[in-house]
Amino acid sequence: MVDTLQDRAQKLWAAAVRPEAVTGWLQIAKAVIAGTVAWWLSRDVLDSQMPFLAPWTALLTVHVTVYRSVSRGLQTLVASILGVALSFVIGAWLGVSVGTFALALAVGMVVALVPWIRDEGVAIATTAIFVLGAGFGQQQPLLLDRILEIGLGVAVGIAVNLLIIPPLWEKQAARYVDSINRRMGGVLVDMADEFATAWDTERADAWVEETRSMSRELGSAWQEVHFARESERGNPRTRRPGDLFRRDRRTASDAADQASYEEILARVEEGISHLRHLSRTLREGAYAEGEWDDRFRQRWVAVVRDAGRSIADPDAEVEPIADRLSTLALDLADNTELPRHSWPLYGSLIASMLHIAVIVDDVASARAARETPSTS
Repeated sequence: MVDTLQDRAQKLWAAAVRPEAVTGWLQIAKAVIAGTVAWWLSRDVLDSQMPFLAPWTALLTVHVTVYRSVSRGLQTLVASILGVALSFVIGAWLGVSVGTFALALAVGMVVALVPWIRDEGVAIATTAIFVLGAGFGQQQPLLLDRILEIGLGVAVGIAVNLLIIPPLWEKQAARYVDSINRRMGGVLVDMADEFATAWDTERADAWVEETRSMSRELGSAWQEVHFARESERGNPRTRRPGDLFRRDRRTASDAADQASYEEILARVEEGISHLRHLSRTLREGAYAEGEWDDRFRQRWVAVVRDAGRSIADPDAEVEPIADRLSTLALDLADNTELPRHSWPLYGSLIASMLHIAVIVDDVASARAARETPSTS
């Protein structure tokens, strides 16, 4: 029981310290800090009659990246100012009633559909709710004060997200890349183990389904990479002494490292496609007539197993995959005893593995880019 509890505690701790979880905890802390600071400034410094406007806009401004905080913060600022103006115009001309309240919400929601403000456009309607609902008669002379409070909240939100460990998503992106690589390597090793003895269509179908699952995970990986790139924009953590020089030097050279995640994912995407084709070829091969050539089976299995090990663990010591496949193809071509009907199947298996061998080399050479030290 003690071991079980310890295992559960370790799993919970491992989940709690994952990069995504740590970023989430930091975002919660920053939202609390931003809202509290904005409320204190609004209440005690500005002596506001509506101290909830500043902390509300501060909360809306604390996003997962600095770039998004700035861009969404500006949208929130514009939307909130429009909401204040809308409530003052409707309140001054038509008064405050159920009908004018509904009119303000309707106009706010329609204006929120404008593309350049759509992400935070609902703030137009919610700000109108706050201003009209807080007693418009008392707020009417204080239009500039309300706008000042909203601007204060946006400024505090951006400042907190900028100054308190602005997030970088490089580790999250690296985790997805390495996860897919390990899964691809695992499928290849499983193929080698099965093909070394015998296999059936059910195993081949399972491999095909696994490649489909990899493709779905690849979509999540692309999303994480986009977040990683966005998290670098306007982030002071990417402008430390030394880092600035290295980044500028990479930009001058051709930004190879900056594109490393995209390049890796593009190669992995190709690898998944070839792996799926390989799985389907093996499934069709289960119905092939005659016995498999033992020499081909043994050598091809050894190559596939090493390729899987190399993808899953770039540190694994294996002989060059592509050269061994080329040698295998040449040896088979010289083998006059090999049945003619076997060549299309054997050739397809060799060709698919040649394509995957390129992925093996690329993944191994790009590992340094994936594991560049980061404090994210």
